[in-house]
Amino acid sequence: MAQEKFMYLLGSPKLRILAKALTPAFLRFGGTEQDFMQFRPQREPFSSNDHSSLHHPGHSCDRFELPPLLEKRLKQEWALQASVLQQEELLGKFDRKNFSESAVDLLYAFANCSGLDLIFGLNALLRTPDNVWDSQNAELLMNYCDSRQYIMSWELGNEPNSYEKKAGVRVDGYQLGQDFLHLHKVLQKSRIYRSSGLYGPDVGQPRNHRKDLLTGFLETASNAIDACTWHHYYVNGRDTSLEDFKDPEVLDRLAVKTNEVLETVHSVSPGKRVWLGETSSAYGGGALGLSDTFVAGFMWLDKLGLAAKLGLDVVIRQVLIGSGTYHLVDDNLDPLPDYWLSVLYKRLVGPEVLKVEVASNSKQKRLLRVYLHCTNRKSSSYRQGSVTLFALNLSKNQATLSLPALFSNSTVEAYVLQSAEPGVDGLQSRAARLNGVLLKMVDEQTLPPLQGTDLRPGEHLKLPGLSFAFYVVKQARAPVC
Repeated sequence: MAQEKFMYLLGSPKLRILAKALTPAFLRFGGTEQDFMQFRPQREPFSSNDHSSLHHPGHSCDRFELPPLLEKRLKQEWALQASVLQQEELLGKFDRKNFSESAVDLLYAFANCSGLDLIFGLNALLRTPDNVWDSQNAELLMNYCDSRQYIMSWELGNEPNSYEKKAGVRVDGYQLGQDFLHLHKVLQKSRIYRSSGLYGPDVGQPRNHRKDLLTGFLETASNAIDACTWHHYYVNGRDTSLEDFKDPEVLDRLAVKTNEVLETVHSVSPGKRVWLGETSSAYGGGALGLSDTFVAGFMWLDKLGLAAKLGLDVVIRQVLIGSGTYHLVDDNLDPLPDYWLSVLYKRLVGPEVLKVEVASNSKQKRLLRVYLHCTNRKSSSYRQGSVTLFALNLSKNQATLSLPALFSNSTVEAYVLQSAEPGVDGLQSRAARLNGVLLKMVDEQTLPPLQGTDLRPGEHLKLPGLSFAFYVVKQARAPVC
């Protein structure tokens, strides 16, 4: 979290419109900085009977709308603030920050008015001399949120495996579990939060000591959490390359790490849901000139497909807006390529995963990655039984795909995403084209229509080199869809 004044950017009508297009979704307020934040009330003591109108969308959304001149000024100042936060990330030194009721109000109003389900990450590094989590500040925050009737879920701490490195504090799996059990008891005292979600432990991707941490945590507190969360990044943002972002061996690492986590969770707590609670391309704030460009879409789309295939229930992208270079919208609140990709995925892809594979020689098979789902059933544009194939072409050459014979009589709607600029150099463009049309907002409050192109029944699917696409098979008549 930066200076509190930048929270007012969450009142931007433009940002709310961009967020609404990604719903239904969770909004996670968390990350490294959450373990250096404390709630410091600035107003008069509040009462549980002092209900605000903030939870009524018709009032709060207008009340917290950011005036255009203030938005312009804050965006200009944010560009400088973001560089300060990035420097903190590079040095691994984080200043302690306070936040007031105003920050909470702004955050909740943004989530509520955008249709997002808020998950609030609590500071786990507030500890007693006995190295037990001190819940006093969290309870102060919860009492305020309860008084405002703010509906949200909760997390405690971010990447506990790195506490020693960033704060000189070591917490083992057992103690971490005890901390979550304590938080669970605190939540049970609240009329509003006794039934709210609790997710954790937001551990980094598996390495030997992290496996022990996760195992000890689950043995102690698996019954306290609604889903087990872990984090994944493919590469170090400081020493990665363009080639890494489209290397099938790098992309395959997600499956290895996911299977390790699933094996641990299922051995200790069978049936526990597993979420990818924070993820992007490169850790360390992202990779400059890569994580916010078109080439990042290969990692992002493949992760969405592979995570669903492996059984991860939820994938939370780092970040919508914030510091670093892996955000979905830029400092001017303009959408980046991964934003458009995310919107198309939400619109076209349903949760049901179907089996599909590439029948080709080994080299082509590695460079062409395909996934098949039921089409999003909430879409009014497609009938029941439709399926959505999405594919990534990591090769420079065009790939031709032939659908199975049972789909030969169906029309197909194609959504082909390419960089705004041609060739390998164009992969580092911060703009994208959909079926040849440059993607940009129509105006400050209107998204483009994102229209597909109809293909004739039986027509081969031609996927340009270094691109990815969604193909909706409209008359697939898949019984499970």
